[in-house]
Amino acid sequence: MIIVLSIANWVVFARVTRSQVMSLKGREYVEAARTLGAGHAHLIFRTLLPGCVAPILVIATVEFGQVILAEAALSFLGVGVPLGTPSLGSTISNGTQYLTTAWWISTLPGVALLILVLATGILGDALRDRFDPRLRSA
Repeated sequence: MIIVLSIANWVVFARVTRSQVMSLKGREYVEAARTLGAGHAHLIFRTLLPGCVAPILVIATVEFGQVILAEAALSFLGVGVPLGTPSLGSTISNGTQYLTTAWWISTLPGVALLILVLATGILGDALRDRFDPRLRSA
């Protein structure tokens, strides 16, 4: 399920990577490297790729959180992973009938889902701070 949802979201990565490369392509340091005789591989891996890593990591962590939420939502509705397979969505769904007597059956997996998605977002922010070349000098 996660693999299918991830494959369906490749367009976001392609769009962000293309726009980042198009914006970096006209920068002076790329033109200087090209003028000095850098080959295509050098331009891609040593000049353009370091500038693309930070946006790609941020998009990856955001998409990871969205894929987790999509899987949980599909499992909550009963169309996700097969019955009997552990999933936060199916656990929340199973506990909804006990909300008046045992609220923690649905609430705790919901809080775990919230913490998991927030943690991926915070991880993405930390990775962006670590790998963004514009923030290294700060």
